Amino acid sequence: MDDPASAPPVHIHPPKVEYFDVARLTNTDPKGFVRPVDEFRIEPWGLYMARPSDHIQFDYLQSWLLPSLGLRASIFHYMPGHVRDQNYYIDVGEFVDGGDVWTSVDHYLDIVVRTGRGFDFLDADELLEARVDGHLDTATAELAMNRSVAAIAGIAAYNHDLDAWLASLGMPTSWRPKTAR
Repeated sequence: MDDPASAPPVHIHPPKVEYFDVARLTNTDPKGFVRPVDEFRIEPWGLYMARPSDHIQFDYLQSWLLPSLGLRASIFHYMPGHVRDQNYYIDVGEFVDGGDVWTSVDHYLDIVVRTGRGFDFLDADELLEARVDGHLDTATAELAMNRSVAAIAGIAAYNHDLDAWLASLGMPTSWRPKTAR
């Protein structure tokens, strides 16, 4: 077994920031690329987005930004040869309703949900390194951990069904079918 102390240091980027311009129907990714959005839907508890993607692995993306939970739940429509064993990908972070422009700040932690089967908790090492490198303060890192634990417990209590858990919280989600673009 390799000695973890001898592993090369991991370069941790600052938190990724993304913008969702509801008025202009655009989504600006962390690298500054502006993409057209097919649909935004604002609910009292969150923002839904559906848009095409020019990514090599997936051609469509749907997301719910859920500010009170500190979560972004996404469905990636993967291209043949890139399909992953997941139903939802959840980012933990800060999601702010700014009226016409919503903002997302990623706090490194991710949860992959396989409906009815389980989950994977990802990138705790990135969160810890980001804290050590000063990209997050202690309170923000702790909040990210607490949000991820609450999400995992909630989803697990509903047989790993994200939509059922969110509905139980008064946040009924709906998603476009893969073919409806």
